[in-house]
Amino acid sequence: MTYLNETTEFLETMAVVKDKPERGFSWVKKQISTRLEPNEVLIKVLTASFCGTDYHIYSWDEWSQKRLKLPLTVGHEFSGEIIKIGKEVTRVKLGDVVSAETHIICGTCEFCLRGEGHICKNTKIIGVDTDGCFASYVKIPEANCFVNDKSMNMHHLSVQEPLGNAVHTMTHFDIYDKTVAVLGCGPIGIMGVDVAKAMGANLVIAIEVNDYRRNLASEIGADYTINPLTEDVIARVLELTNGAGVDVIGEFSGNKTAIEQCFKYLKPGGGLSMLGIPSKTIEIDFGMDVVFKGINIYGVVGRRIYGTWVKVKELIHSGKLHLDKIITHEFPLSEINTAAEIMGERNCGKIILIPEEIDHV
Repeated sequence: MTYLNETTEFLETMAVVKDKPERGFSWVKKQISTRLEPNEVLIKVLTASFCGTDYHIYSWDEWSQKRLKLPLTVGHEFSGEIIKIGKEVTRVKLGDVVSAETHIICGTCEFCLRGEGHICKNTKIIGVDTDGCFASYVKIPEANCFVNDKSMNMHHLSVQEPLGNAVHTMTHFDIYDKTVAVLGCGPIGIMGVDVAKAMGANLVIAIEVNDYRRNLASEIGADYTINPLTEDVIARVLELTNGAGVDVIGEFSGNKTAIEQCFKYLKPGGGLSMLGIPSKTIEIDFGMDVVFKGINIYGVVGRRIYGTWVKVKELIHSGKLHLDKIITHEFPLSEINTAAEIMGERNCGKIILIPEEIDHV
């Protein structure tokens, strides 16, 4: 790797940019300043991966319209090598291969100060609020760098951020030797199935409408799968658990019906971890299904910084995960719109993107 000298002021890169208030991304040449804030680093991106958030931006849905300021270089899941550091950087060094904690937190609010930076009230997200990683280079604060083992598979390193969502969701409650349901088997839900099996869950039930993803859940170890379009989910889960219900639910779907149903098959005293974001109001019987059952509901925001990342690294090193099966597609970054359409069709797991080289100026 060639590191930058102090006289280099700009790098030229091809980048995926959201620059029009319509469906699609633009693939454009742009310059990135190499001037850094004292606590920033400049990273050469090695691998990136496509997220559901990126698809929301691609399709220019209501959330994107309200949240984004255009133009914006998108993307937030990646691995890369540090090629320049700010003058006050101390926790990373040139040549480190890193992945990014994508939530830029303030470090000074009450939540950050008590060790709960994942719910920092001043959070900014890379590739949403700041220029992202779907380019050859990206600048981020050193505090957002998680240093990786260079011998590890670069494809695996780029999916640590979404894997962290799955780990946070599935490990908040004890799942060892427990019965577990995973609602929604998109890329993070599929990772949730994998994490549950790796963490020693006794029984894992995957609930998903898409045939491709339901089959993928079976392939990586789900003990049973349920198609809500053809089966009575409540009756089937109760049947598989001898009428007791499951101990823990990981909710990744955000689907109104799935969420409302899950309270009926969660065991009394059980735990519900919710990562999926509903677009509609959820209606439940709080008395019968929450209070009198004594259940625990946990809202999952990103990853605990950096406790979740340590768990992710340990799981990858354990060899118990099936990331090579969960990663189902790979494209050059220039084919981002093709990748987005495949994501929209849902017949995929995780999609990896590889930046192309360009001579810089």
